[in-house]
Amino acid sequence: MPMLEVLQLKKYFATQKAVDDISFILDNGSIFGLLGPNGAGKTTLIRMITGIFYPDEGNILLNSKKFNPDEDAARIGYMPEERGLYKKMKIGEQAIYFARLKGLSRHDAVDRIKKWFVRFEMQSWWNKKIEDLSKGMAQKLQFVITVLHEPELIILDEPFSGLDPVNANLIKDEIFRLAKNGSSIIFSTHRMEQVEEICDHIILINKGQKILDGSVSAVKQEFKENLFRLTAHPLPEDNRSSLFDLLSKKADCITLRIKEGHSPNEVLEYFINRQSLISDFRELLPSLNDIFIRLVEGTSVSRQFQNIQS
Repeated sequence: MPMLEVLQLKKYFATQKAVDDISFILDNGSIFGLLGPNGAGKTTLIRMITGIFYPDEGNILLNSKKFNPDEDAARIGYMPEERGLYKKMKIGEQAIYFARLKGLSRHDAVDRIKKWFVRFEMQSWWNKKIEDLSKGMAQKLQFVITVLHEPELIILDEPFSGLDPVNANLIKDEIFRLAKNGSSIIFSTHRMEQVEEICDHIILINKGQKILDGSVSAVKQEFKENLFRLTAHPLPEDNRSSLFDLLSKKADCITLRIKEGHSPNEVLEYFINRQSLISDFRELLPSLNDIFIRLVEGTSVSRQFQNIQS
């Protein structure tokens, strides 16, 4: 049973369609990448899922039941890009305050906070104020506050902003652990390399519309261009062939595009027949960043949606 179902959501501001008929499904334990350029509608979509905005049309279901912000808010943990911490408040008391808002008793809140602070090496921070923290330190605190009440749905908007590589890996490991333990996670970012590393499913929205929806592996397969890299010695002096186009050559390594109607096995046979000893032959799949740029730059409102099966 899906944890979250977004069904034909629409949201208008004056004459602008901020979200225009978007649907998707998020399974339990899934890490879901929500992608799009600035102004695409990501924040509006997230605010509807969290109950900050009400949709003009469409429905949101949590575990197959219609989402009720008053009753279901405690089931969600939301870490917005614009952080919401009180600069003059002490860190320990601030964490307790947010935990109590999510329904935890003070005793349970203190117990959980102490465990998270040990895990993140934040024990000495309890009596510090937010204004005394670096951006990265505040980011760690914001993450702890977001997941402290063990929400079923976690929404992270640019969670690695301001973090050094060590702390970014710490947060990344916690995201994997939370998903393994059953939490469903929506991960919104502009960093495509993080999406490839963390997410198992993505959607891309632009101008309020969904233009891509699928697993990361299926998306990359859908947009592949028959590019391959071959390493062999010796390479034939003349690499012209009706099988492929030669794109680049460097020492014993060439990059080629196999022409339509031909197969990788035919290319391998071509080089073997020319006495080349092949040490490596691999397909070059496009990065999510390449796909993102290609779709966003080539997308208009009238463009037909790209639906990729997982």
